[in-house]
Formats: sequence, C-alpha cells, structure tokens
Amino acid sequence: MRVLVTGASGTVGSLVVPRLLEGGAAVRALSRDPARRVFPEGVEPVAGDLEAPATLDGVFDGVDAVMLYPHPETAEEVVRRARAAGVRRIVLMSSASVETDPGADTDHNYGHLHHRPVEEAVERSGLEWTHLRGGEFMVNDLDSLPDSVRSEGVVRAPRGDEPAAPVHEADMADVAAAALVEGGHHGRAYVITGPEPVTPAERTAVISRALGREITFVPLTLAQARELWLARGVPPELCDWLLWEPATDEETGTGSDPQECVSPDYERVMGRPGRTYARWVADHLDAFR
Repeated sequence: MRVLVTGASGTVGSLVVPRLLEGGAAVRALSRDPARRVFPEGVEPVAGDLEAPATLDGVFDGVDAVMLYPHPETAEEVVRRARAAGVRRIVLMSSASVETDPGADTDHNYGHLHHRPVEEAVERSGLEWTHLRGGEFMVNDLDSLPDSVRSEGVVRAPRGDEPAAPVHEADMADVAAAALVEGGHHGRAYVITGPEPVTPAERTAVISRALGREITFVPLTLAQARELWLARGVPPELCDWLLWEPATDEETGTGSDPQECVSPDYERVMGRPGRTYARWVADHLDAFR
C-alpha cells in the first residue's frame, strides 16, 4: 500500500510517517521544497503545494491513501486530482470545532468555517473518507508557556478554572496511521481529545511537579489574553475565535460535567486510553527547563 502524507514534516505528519513505515506501507511525503526536508530512510519525497493544485501533477499517481491537511480554497481541485489519479481513501486532519447540527451558531466559529468546507469536498468525492476532528493540541502550549516558565516561573492564561481535554500529537498520529491503512474507518468523523479534563491552573501544577520547582498560575482577563496573543503574532480573527464565548449552560440546557469535553474515540479506535497531559509534559520537559 502506498500512502501520500501531506504535512509530512509537521507536528502530526512527522509522527505518522514512521508509524506507516513500521507497518510496511510505502510512504510518499509531500513538501513545497523536499530538498530542505529530512525524512526517514525509505520515504519518497515529492514536491508540491496544496495551495497551488497545478503543482501536484503526478503526486497522486500510484497512491492508495492520502493524509490530507485542510486548505479550503483549493480543496475541491485537490480532491478531484486525487480521485482522477486512482486514490481510494482520504484521511482528513480536521477540527473538533466543526458543527453539523443545523441549529449551531457557526458564524463566529473560525475552526468550523475553515475545516467544514474541506470535509464537504472530501465527502462529495465518492472516495473512502475519515475525518480526524482533533481538539485542542497539547503541543500548542509550546508556543505560549515555556518562555514565562523558564524566565519568571509563571504561566499566564485566561479561564484558569475552565476544563478542556487537549490531545497529545502522538495520539492524533496513532489514529491517522490506523485510518490510512486499516479498513473499518470509512464514513467516520472521530473527535480526538485527551483522556481527561484539565484546567490551565492544573496544567501549571503538572509542569511544576515535573520540573520540581514552583510554577505560579497567573489568571488573565479575556482582554489581557487577547492583547498578549496579538503581541505574539496570533491573527486577530483567531484570537476572537479562541476567546469567543458560546451560549451558556442555562441557554443551551447542557450540563456542566467536566468529563463532557472528553471523547472516547481514541480509545475506541486504538483499544487503549490516550496520553495524559502529564505524559506530554514529560515528553517535552526540556522545553520548560
């Protein structure tokens, strides 16, 4: 079986590639500039850009399955080229922010607006498809936490007592590799989260224990968080989405059980619980030292 991995040098794609190789698949890795990338031995690097479908001539030839990253502006053409070349299966890196309830408020949902058009293009293709709707990634904390932890011994974040179930990037790679080469995943939209709810204040405590020194959590208002993220280069529309406050429990009638943010899909697919935030911190501890 030959698998094309787009985003093969990215956070998840770089973990999917060795999993596929270990399973005996032939791997083709797409990159804008393969000469500047280092892939494991046995990987076939190819040049191309999902944002410029005309650069994809021959990229899909002889490929059975594709791991696809979302580019809504070109999704229809990219999927058409894959189908014309004989690809049978697409595993799409999507987002847990996608809403399929007709009554959902999607106007302010940046994640939905970016990912759902790609999902729809894949679904219309007639190919086998699996959507991997990843929740918040634990690895995003590497963009915001290590500097202040190292220099000041603090973590600054809004909503310090609000639980979420961020996912370890290795868990996403596990499910992606399985869906690419195994049967039984067609037509599934898996929501992949971590195995437990954890608040920003609790994440700080995990980092503190792992380092063996006190790290203090400093709560931010939403306005302070937006100002900080803008200063770090986060696009304004992404800031607005991350700080968007959807309807309250009283308005929606939903409960407030922290466990509600945890999806069972990783354990259903892999037969084991996902990796905890403590495991993720241990895997990346050098970044915080």
